[in-house]
Amino acid sequence: MEKEMTSSGLNSRSSGLKFFGCSIFGLAMFLCPMGGGEGFNTPLSVLTDSLDKWIGANAPWLLVCLVVAAALLALGGLFMKPSERGWHKLLREIACVSKVYLLTRLAAAVIALGVFFGFGPEWVIGDDVGGSMMGLGQTLIALAVTLSFILPFLTDSGIMEFVGILLKPLVRPLFHVPGRASVDLIASWLSSSNTAVLITAGQYQGGFYSRREAACIMTNFSLVSIPFCLVVAETLKVADHFLLLYASVTAIGLLLAVIGVRLFPLAAVPNDYRGEKRLAEEVPPEATLLRWAFRAALERADEFSFRKAFEQATAMTLGIIFDLIPVVVAWGTIGSILVNETSIFHWLAYPMGMYMQLLGVEGAFQIAPATLVGFIDMFIPALITSADLPYATRFVVAALSLVQIIYLTEVGSIIVKSEVGLDMKRLFLIFIERTLIALPLIVLVTKLL
Repeated sequence: MEKEMTSSGLNSRSSGLKFFGCSIFGLAMFLCPMGGGEGFNTPLSVLTDSLDKWIGANAPWLLVCLVVAAALLALGGLFMKPSERGWHKLLREIACVSKVYLLTRLAAAVIALGVFFGFGPEWVIGDDVGGSMMGLGQTLIALAVTLSFILPFLTDSGIMEFVGILLKPLVRPLFHVPGRASVDLIASWLSSSNTAVLITAGQYQGGFYSRREAACIMTNFSLVSIPFCLVVAETLKVADHFLLLYASVTAIGLLLAVIGVRLFPLAAVPNDYRGEKRLAEEVPPEATLLRWAFRAALERADEFSFRKAFEQATAMTLGIIFDLIPVVVAWGTIGSILVNETSIFHWLAYPMGMYMQLLGVEGAFQIAPATLVGFIDMFIPALITSADLPYATRFVVAALSLVQIIYLTEVGSIIVKSEVGLDMKRLFLIFIERTLIALPLIVLVTKLL
């Protein structure tokens, strides 16, 4: 084994140290339980919470400045054409956005200024509407900083390749996708569903996934990350049962994937490739599965460097701050207004209320809109659910919002742009299928509370 690595230019000792050291550190930061507080805490969540409190106490203006800056950059990208003026690549990516995202950033800036300076109608800037979104945006700043700079120790140090190859014999028969799809799943768990969708889109463009495989992975494997689960659990005040919540979301999400790939519309997506098929994941006859997984992990670890990790973390942090936070502030506020000030979602969600009432969910019609607004953005269900509702009901909303995973503000738009054969109508159909199948399973889990 060592001779093979040396001949391929791999320093086995250095790579092994990177693989084991960085992976252990990353796993500990994400998964190691910590005491001294209420509910489930990890070093990552403790760091995020501490930074969130520091921002609130020392820099409450920070979010407003960042959201306004995002809007100004988008305007600059529209009028100054940065691609023609030698702007830095990262700055171009932040500034050059579609007109929809430009309007989103402008709306977020108006809302942020209104909430901070206290001008505007209460139904826009109130604590349950724009104010709530601003609080969430501040939490996301803290999460962006801590998550982005710790994540490379997991995604770039070899652990994903190691686990992905080992899981290959299970992934293909269960989900009808290649074994490397397990890496997409791990990426979403450890970073975000956006990360998994972007990875899958790149793999499809490169000829590693067929159109159907990419569609199945994007709509089923893009489960939510541990940090995001913590945010939702804290928002709905069910964090003291976080382990049960995360375990049920994981189990139900995998079951939905097994079922979903066999249903329309995913089963009807053409199984052709974009260009030449390049997938080759067979383990050589002379190597065992574990040996090949270890080799792949060391090869990945050999490429890891702190400088590259820092650059990637900086780009990810800026991406979350300038792309995700304005979407949350703007669309979260708009969605909350539609739910709180109109009866649109209450009317549309009436059948869901009847369904949940049949399942025995207390306050079924009160939370019915939350079962549908997640199609706009997966933050909204948690934010529009009253803290006065029964604990089990809030647990249902938390778990359901985390397993629906298809939302238009980010994942949905990426899927449509990737041209894997899913438009908005088909995405909504998949969303409804996941909701109907998941609800009775989540209700069963609440019996353990």
